[in-house]
Amino acid sequence: MAETHVLFVEDDDVIREATQLALERVGFTVTAMPDGLLGLEAFRADRPDIALLDVMVPGLDGVSLCRRIRDESTVPVIMLSARADSIDVVLGLEAGADDYVTKPFDGAVLVARIRAVLRRFGHASGGLGGATAAEPSHGTGGALVFGDLEIDTEGMEVRRGGAQVGLTPTEMRLLLEFSSAPGTVLSRDKLLERVWDYGWGGDTRVVDVHVQRLRTKIGQDRIETVRGFGYKFRA
Repeated sequence: MAETHVLFVEDDDVIREATQLALERVGFTVTAMPDGLLGLEAFRADRPDIALLDVMVPGLDGVSLCRRIRDESTVPVIMLSARADSIDVVLGLEAGADDYVTKPFDGAVLVARIRAVLRRFGHASGGLGGATAAEPSHGTGGALVFGDLEIDTEGMEVRRGGAQVGLTPTEMRLLLEFSSAPGTVLSRDKLLERVWDYGWGGDTRVVDVHVQRLRTKIGQDRIETVRGFGYKFRA
């Protein structure tokens, strides 16, 4: 089996070298770059399996680099930030990042988060995780139909009004969770566990930003906020 190839963009020499060594020790292949422009070149040349992007890097900042990557690929992206500042976190997630880790971080925690992202991307086409869909009509080939929204659970494609909707694997997994239980309130913690594969408590802002991104693609009224509890999908 081919080794996982990680693109790591970090301008701090000590952090970059230490993190690269830590990732290589557990079997990852790492391309480490000190700025965003070199990171973009490396991404286009190497097509890594996952990208780790520090928010504050020269040349092209991490958020802008994430947007450029997302314009070209659905490869998973984890943002790294020296602060747990809401602006940093939200900007990175809105740019298309799938998760974020706050510095300073423990190497084992970073490896666990990388593996969690890779697991869910590897299983993005793995169906509905045993949940039973209620209410929606079923089209051919495993499609779920909710009004003008059609979800092909086998081909992992979504159409709205007949037009294809481009979703990242994380957005697709989130939609599958919602569509498998329309009308059921799903808490943010439950979504973190099922979609982000967190076996521990995580930052629920990750859920909120991804829900908002999903709403812009499938319809703002399709996912309802239930204050104090979470979200539910409207069939």
